[in-house]
Amino acid sequence: MRWVIFFGFLFITQFYAFQAIKTATQNKILIGIYISFVSIIYALLLYYSYARFAGFTHSMSFYIGFFLALSIFQLVLISVVFLEDVTRFFQFLFSYTKNNLNYNQTSFPERRKFISQAAIIIASIPFSAMLYGMYKGKYNYKVLSYDLEFDDLPSSFEGFKITQISDLHCGSFDNPEKVEYGINLINDQKSDVILFTGDIVNNKSEELLPWVKSFSSLKAPSGIFSVLGNHDYGDYYDWKNKEAKKANMDLLLSTKKKMGWTLLNNDSVYIDKNGEKIAIVGVENWGKGRFKKAGDLNKSVEKISKNDFKVLLTHDPSHWDAEVLKHNHKFHLTLSGHTHGFQFGIEIPGFLKWSPSQWQYKQWAGIYEKNKQFLNVNRGFGYLGYPGRVGIWPEITVITLRKTKL
Repeated sequence: MRWVIFFGFLFITQFYAFQAIKTATQNKILIGIYISFVSIIYALLLYYSYARFAGFTHSMSFYIGFFLALSIFQLVLISVVFLEDVTRFFQFLFSYTKNNLNYNQTSFPERRKFISQAAIIIASIPFSAMLYGMYKGKYNYKVLSYDLEFDDLPSSFEGFKITQISDLHCGSFDNPEKVEYGINLINDQKSDVILFTGDIVNNKSEELLPWVKSFSSLKAPSGIFSVLGNHDYGDYYDWKNKEAKKANMDLLLSTKKKMGWTLLNNDSVYIDKNGEKIAIVGVENWGKGRFKKAGDLNKSVEKISKNDFKVLLTHDPSHWDAEVLKHNHKFHLTLSGHTHGFQFGIEIPGFLKWSPSQWQYKQWAGIYEKNKQFLNVNRGFGYLGYPGRVGIWPEITVITLRKTKL
């Protein structure tokens, strides 16, 4: 019954959208192009539904992008035309009850054509935006800088710069030149430390191998530290056996080490400066709902003091409210990623900040503060699923630590 309802809904929406296209234009070539495009998209839907794939391949990723673009186009198109139909129905009903014999039904075809043409123009705006996001948006890197003040920051760390990157999803990259530009942009920040907050691959550790040389070029005087994200465990791939899955994780660990990145699995390290120190703390993935909860805050702080200034790396921002803020250790600055900001939204600084991501995550992008503790949710360097970004651009975060001036 579920599939009957689904395909019934699909048939009705496709028929309704086609009628709007046919009403708007009598050009057989344009109608033919539309039918061909829709047919190809839905043929691929059947193909990808029944074939077995190892995660998101490039071809599947681009298909998802075109499918989403088409779906949004049709949704907007149908919504506008349907609204006009409802309006017309009530007008007819009102005229009928008033016995209005002059009710002119002959105007319907021209009015319907005008509304259908207007609907196509309106629907073309998000459709074009989705295509732009696939062509340029996914590599439209933005450097977002923040100065954060702390009462108990050690004096030697006044002006200490942190660059945070997150959610590389190397298996999705398809343009080495653009990725190299993003890496150079990270190095251009000349930060004291680089912190990576998880999801370096989509499904398999081998996705990282073509990019080892590129990401090995990242440099920071105090080091590069990282944690695991939910995708890094290989949980979304159908492994032959436990040994294969373990070998995949071993490859990830050894590759990160080869790159010069220090992985903090429920662990911590000190950064020393002029006899003073701050702690970099990292936990494994901890996410609400169905996501893995391997993060162990208690274990991560075993080597450090309760009074230390701490920067925590935890992939999923839901961890902040669930455990971090309640912990008996104070985590001055927490860095997360995971949400990607949904890779779609609208951000106008000081005026509007919206994304579907906010329907699932309370903290989904940018800086948040509670009880003199800060959280930054990085929008991600890469992309997953939809091979693009619209309005929510790939991010490199630069946070400068400041000591509160008395």
